[in-house]
Amino acid sequence: MKNAFSIPRPVPEGPWRWLVPVLLVLLFLLVLMWLPWQARQMESNERQEQLIADTLWVEQTLRFELARSEEALATLGNDLAVSNPPHDALQARLAQMLRTGHEVLRVVWFDADGKVRAARGMELPAAGLTESSREAGAMSRTMRTGRYSDPYGATGLMHGLVDFHLPLYHGRTYVGSLVATYNLQVLLDENVPWWFAQDNALSLLDRDDHVVARRAAGGPGRGVYTHKRALDLPGASIVLATDSVKGAPRLLPNLLVGSVIVLALGLVLSLATLWRHIARTVAAENALRQQMAFRTAMENSLLTGLRARDLEGRVTYVNPAFCRMVGLPAEELIGKRPPMPYWAPEAMADYEYRLRKVLEGDAVPQFETVFQRPDGERVPVLVFEAPLVDSHGRHTGWMSSMLDITDRKHAEELARQQQEKLEASARLATMGEISSMLAHELNQPLAAISSYTAGALNVLARADEGTGAPLDTGMLRRALEQANTQARRAGQIIRSVHEFVKKREPRRERVSIPQVVDGIRALVELQARQSYVTLQFAVPSSLPPVLADRLLLEQVLLNLTRNGIEAMQGSDPEHRLLRISAASADGHVSVSVSDHGHGIAPEVAERLFSPFFSTKAEGMGMGLSICRTAIEFHGGTLTHADNPGGGTVFTFTLQQAQAEHAALG
Repeated sequence: MKNAFSIPRPVPEGPWRWLVPVLLVLLFLLVLMWLPWQARQMESNERQEQLIADTLWVEQTLRFELARSEEALATLGNDLAVSNPPHDALQARLAQMLRTGHEVLRVVWFDADGKVRAARGMELPAAGLTESSREAGAMSRTMRTGRYSDPYGATGLMHGLVDFHLPLYHGRTYVGSLVATYNLQVLLDENVPWWFAQDNALSLLDRDDHVVARRAAGGPGRGVYTHKRALDLPGASIVLATDSVKGAPRLLPNLLVGSVIVLALGLVLSLATLWRHIARTVAAENALRQQMAFRTAMENSLLTGLRARDLEGRVTYVNPAFCRMVGLPAEELIGKRPPMPYWAPEAMADYEYRLRKVLEGDAVPQFETVFQRPDGERVPVLVFEAPLVDSHGRHTGWMSSMLDITDRKHAEELARQQQEKLEASARLATMGEISSMLAHELNQPLAAISSYTAGALNVLARADEGTGAPLDTGMLRRALEQANTQARRAGQIIRSVHEFVKKREPRRERVSIPQVVDGIRALVELQARQSYVTLQFAVPSSLPPVLADRLLLEQVLLNLTRNGIEAMQGSDPEHRLLRISAASADGHVSVSVSDHGHGIAPEVAERLFSPFFSTKAEGMGMGLSICRTAIEFHGGTLTHADNPGGGTVFTFTLQQAQAEHAALG
């Protein structure tokens, strides 16, 4: 029978029996020696990371302060580009900017010729702005955006300064610049917290690493924990440098005891760090899920269509609004390369041109186009293009946002139709106002026709009585010719009225100004005779033609001449002179209607072209508004001025037909 207890195997002799314990002891000693060093290194890294985070916060604070000042300058610049405010009001605004931004030493307004229009704060040096500042100003005008100069003026006793140039434009015309000078030392003192300045020495460096401003409340830094970060100001190279006053952490005096303590605490710290890392990871994942859900919900709720393309024109992303806009699901669009299924055939050339510009890296930032849905429905859209840039600053594609402007197009068409109806109503109203004069004018040729035909009948009757007198064919011919002339005259008046009140679509064609004047001459003469007004015409037959709608121009001229005649009702008959003249110069044709009436008061001139404004009790107030709308429809201008001899001169100017064709070509 075997023994229930087995005999243990003997431990082998030799060095191998101590190998494992020795290795464990060495490992333990190494751990004891490594832990303090590692703790010191971790503390050093944490201090460095904290310094970097604080430096980033300070940099953002400084940038935010400058951005706030830039916004205030932009608001002031927009007002200055449109109008010239009173001196006291402008000085008050400049003083307010200096009070709210202590780092702003000076604000100067230069006009387009570089002359000082207004200034506040520190006086400009006798030599003017520095070369760096002038270069920044020239670059800002080139780029049409604000730009900083490099820091200047830093010496042992003087802190550095920097200028910000903001170009001012009215439309596309450069009208001047706003230049703000900042004291970099004040910028640091005002925006860096005292507790951060107590633990760190802060410096602002130029592109040559020269100190232009410094704040070191706790003394100079030790060079152990340092960090540099650029302020990222357009045009200027300014770096924020921080140097902590803290030194490197020391090792524990009692290495062994400290190692044991650190070893025990290290286990807890490791578990806590692991738990914190896991908690942060889970929190980051949850935050990422929430952000993705928020982004998805936001994109799904947008009415604006979004589309992303890579550098080859391939679609990489679309949102539901874009899919609804083109009537196609996302799976049929993602990965699709041009030509796209939603391109309309009539706009294919425009699509290909814009695609070529995109592939060349020069996309059109904003344009209107039309998409075609699978059922053939056209959708007008307004497209905005912007480049896509990755985290490394590389251009990876293009992002497009699109707005369905179908309702806007319908509104524009409705407004156009309403304008046409208003113009037609105005023409009918004009005919209503001169209806009595028109009846009187038609009565004259009709009475003459009746008289001449009666005379012709009498001549024929005498010949038929058999008195033997020969038929006077000469008298009969003259009577019939005069009757024919009067009939044509009446027909011309009726045709002029019919053409004037006839409703049709506006069309632009080559029109001769002398022919337009001749077309309304009979109606103008009719009104002038009724009011005892003398007419003068100075319209050369050699005037070049213009591209215009003849009926609209006739309506404008008839309204202007009627207003001029009515303006002279209170004048003496010998002073009632209405002059219609025309001339050409610099590729334009101008037509003027001048009267010798009562003129226009300044308070009336301010609202003269406003709709429904009239100085006449029975007037609708739409005549001059319609005239200006009609002239602007042709790309021209309608203005008024005082007549040197008394009265008013209205002038409208249109581009010559040849010049406009050349511009379109």
